Amino acid sequence: MKVRKWWRNTLERFGPRRRLRVIEGDSLPARLPRRDLVLARDDGEDWCVGMRCPCGCGYVIELLVVAEGKPRWDVKVDANGIPTLTPSVWLQKGCRSHFWVREGRIHWC
Repeated sequence: MKVRKWWRNTLERFGPRRRLRVIEGDSLPARLPRRDLVLARDDGEDWCVGMRCPCGCGYVIELLVVAEGKPRWDVKVDANGIPTLTPSVWLQKGCRSHFWVREGRIHWC
């Protein structure tokens, strides 16, 4: 178990950064990419960001980015499509992961 956790952390630190994929529509697709984040955009307005839990449990995380949403997250994307989310993501169910997405990398709390 410790080896798997070490490997996951090493891959996050030195492996490829996560990217943001933009799709049209106000909901997430049925299948999300293994590593990347997906932004649902409808008529030019961002609705939500989705991703699989980075701990590997397979849980689908959906974060509202629409201005009226509560709670809501802000997503910033650099010129290369590398996302940063604020505030942190803290799952209250399941694996109870708590992490930041900064410059395409997962930083565990």
